[in-house]
Amino acid sequence: MGQPKQTSSVTPLRAMSRAVSFAVLGGLLLSQTAAFAQSASPQPANGRSAASQDNRATNDAASAAGFDDETDDTATPAANGATANADDAQQRPAIPDAQAGDDITGSILDEDIRRLNTRETPIDETLPRRRAAESASTEETPGIPIGTFVLRPSVTQSINTETTKDGNTRQRRAFLETDAAATLTSDWGRHQLTVTSEGAWQRNISGEGEEQPSFKINSDLRLDLPDDTTAHLTAGYNFYREDTDDPDAIADAAQQSDVQEFSAGASVQRDFGILRGTTALALTRSIYSDAKLSNGTTVALSDRNQTTGTLRGRVGYELSPALIPFIEATIGRSVYDETRDSDGYERSSHNYGAKAGVEVDLGEKLKGEVGVGYEMADFEDSRLSSIDTATLDASLLWSPIRGTDVNLDLQTSIQPSTTAGESGYVSHALTTTVTHQLRDNLVGTMIGGVIWRDYPTDSTINDELVYTAATGLTWNINRYLDLTSTLGYELTTRKEGSDSQQWRAGVGLKLKR
Repeated sequence: MGQPKQTSSVTPLRAMSRAVSFAVLGGLLLSQTAAFAQSASPQPANGRSAASQDNRATNDAASAAGFDDETDDTATPAANGATANADDAQQRPAIPDAQAGDDITGSILDEDIRRLNTRETPIDETLPRRRAAESASTEETPGIPIGTFVLRPSVTQSINTETTKDGNTRQRRAFLETDAAATLTSDWGRHQLTVTSEGAWQRNISGEGEEQPSFKINSDLRLDLPDDTTAHLTAGYNFYREDTDDPDAIADAAQQSDVQEFSAGASVQRDFGILRGTTALALTRSIYSDAKLSNGTTVALSDRNQTTGTLRGRVGYELSPALIPFIEATIGRSVYDETRDSDGYERSSHNYGAKAGVEVDLGEKLKGEVGVGYEMADFEDSRLSSIDTATLDASLLWSPIRGTDVNLDLQTSIQPSTTAGESGYVSHALTTTVTHQLRDNLVGTMIGGVIWRDYPTDSTINDELVYTAATGLTWNINRYLDLTSTLGYELTTRKEGSDSQQWRAGVGLKLKR
């Protein structure tokens, strides 16, 4: 058998090209001895730069000699300026300290860069959520520092129009209203005192209608005591003019009675592990002024002055911090200054109540409480029948989406009467307030409510329903100035007698600090 023909792996043309390459490389080595000497010094960054320049010079020279990219690369400049063969290049490990600015391309890439879908960040490495920036409508004013307190006052001046229709009687008026409010908050390391106040003053500028001034102030001193105990000391004052549609209002009065209410209270709450106990005492003093009739005479209403005290106890069981079922019991006593009123009735009474419910706290989404129970008022005069009723109370704040708040309030209470022969009625009041942030500096508010005045079956007065609806816009011009507008409607329906309606609209400016 013939021997296989031996062929050289290097053709004459390829050998010639290599010879020319070696010749050019040698010339460059001789002409740039100083550069190679500098690259040998301990300056790695400059060494790489010099080697890079030599590599480019070699490639340019090879291109000038007529060799393209397909030229065999078994002899290429190394990173330190020396030459190496193909096997050495394959065995040389990747340079661990190569940077993005190096002239080595594609040799070192982060694994996540080569991935089409990057890895999910582990939960424990997730960055904390950014706190939502406060908008112009939610940003709180800096206030006025007063010692260890901060005072935040506001004044609203508005012009309003009101139309009232009661049967065939219609009244219109335009009036100016000044609303003032202030909050005083302590800045203590322990305990806290909060004082809130608000008032309204009206002045008719045209038409006829009764002005409705009001003012109230409340204070709450929270004491942080040892052993998971918190105490509250409260005090307040409330002044208002009785509404014409109130069941106890004087018919055909030019000005209804001015009512003053003084209140004081104390409560203690303590946690006993999973149990939470609360005890509270509240006192209220009510004073009524004389009502003025259209003919100029007055009607004395001092027989309605009374003092009411209520003792309340509650025990809650903490299933979780967000869910606390509870039971509650109350006992109260109402004492009138005069043993008998102008009609000869003894209206002092004993009040009792009990309910069970649940407290909910789901953070910003939902918080409040719901309870069902029973309440009774027993009067000292045997001619006045007792009033008892099942109760359903709720106070919830719900935020379905960011920027929208829904406040639901449902209250059941017994309201005593001053009408001769009448004990009173049960009030079922439902109010819903929706606040929505339309824009960063524009907030819309809608209010809807209904009150059912439920009289006993043996009463000579028929039940009444009061419907209310209102809407408003607040435009935050800047941190200290708001433009406000309101539109409201109220309807009172009666089974017997004429219904009454009231429309009100206004626009104003609110200055706050």
